[in-house]
Amino acid sequence: MNIVHATADLKAGSLPICLAIGVFDGVHLGHQRVIRQAVSDAADCRGRSAVLTFDRHPAAVLAPRRVPPMIYSLARRLDVIASLGPDTACVLHFDRQFSEIDGEEFIHSLARDCGRINSLSVGADFCFGRGRGGNVALLRTLGTELGFAVHALEQVSLHGHPVSSTRVREAVRAGHFAQAGEMLGRPYMLCAPVVRGMGLGRQIGVPTANLDLAGLLTPPVGVYAARALVRGRPCCAAVNIGFRPTVVSDPALISVEAHLLDFDGEIYGEEIELTFLEKLRDEEKFASLDSLRAQIHRDIANAREICRR
Repeated sequence: MNIVHATADLKAGSLPICLAIGVFDGVHLGHQRVIRQAVSDAADCRGRSAVLTFDRHPAAVLAPRRVPPMIYSLARRLDVIASLGPDTACVLHFDRQFSEIDGEEFIHSLARDCGRINSLSVGADFCFGRGRGGNVALLRTLGTELGFAVHALEQVSLHGHPVSSTRVREAVRAGHFAQAGEMLGRPYMLCAPVVRGMGLGRQIGVPTANLDLAGLLTPPVGVYAARALVRGRPCCAAVNIGFRPTVVSDPALISVEAHLLDFDGEIYGEEIELTFLEKLRDEEKFASLDSLRAQIHRDIANAREICRR
């Protein structure tokens, strides 16, 4: 999949473009339906399929106090989108200036940039443009004017409930990873880059990969057995999510630290993926570093056994 950052780069010569538009956080089953519609349309008209998305959630600009944590990092989101088969993904920078573009103006400029739009695929509740003034009805009107079809796809339901990014977040926050995975269509993974921490794990003989959680959804506090993917290589991990009360006094500073079993190497700046298998215990404060070290070694043994099973 080719990745571009301007709508003008979507133009495919004389070929028609079939476009899916959305934030696609998590790329859950409903999002997959929208993207697959564009891919299918492109195959039918012998055109090119493309996904138009954004580098952040629009609420990060429009309502920063209410912005939801992202289920996936942008890199992970693009990986999943690529697996669905579109030819191109266009990642637009969403900022205040972009948010002020009128919805009708945006679609007209998109049509000019793309050259020939065959179809637009969106969710049934899709809104766009300044003040969220554009909706599916406007898209259909513009489609008639500009010569493209509009697919407004209804939500997917599972067990009688609609699949949504909000419900995926609720499931992850509750530790219901299997439920989240059902809605995502794949096991839930926490994907984030590794950053330098305080080095306390190495000091007590248990080095950890500290993840950069900026803007990301995190599971409940606790210690977990997990499967990690590092540089494409799977390995087991014992993961602590929490506030490290034995060694840190800041109760607001949540962290995710993964001790990667049977792995050695510098991976700062690289993104790793964690799939949570089982919660081992709650996070707790220990009387000493020696007590903490002993418990961590028990956690590692338990994580290894769970991964083996």
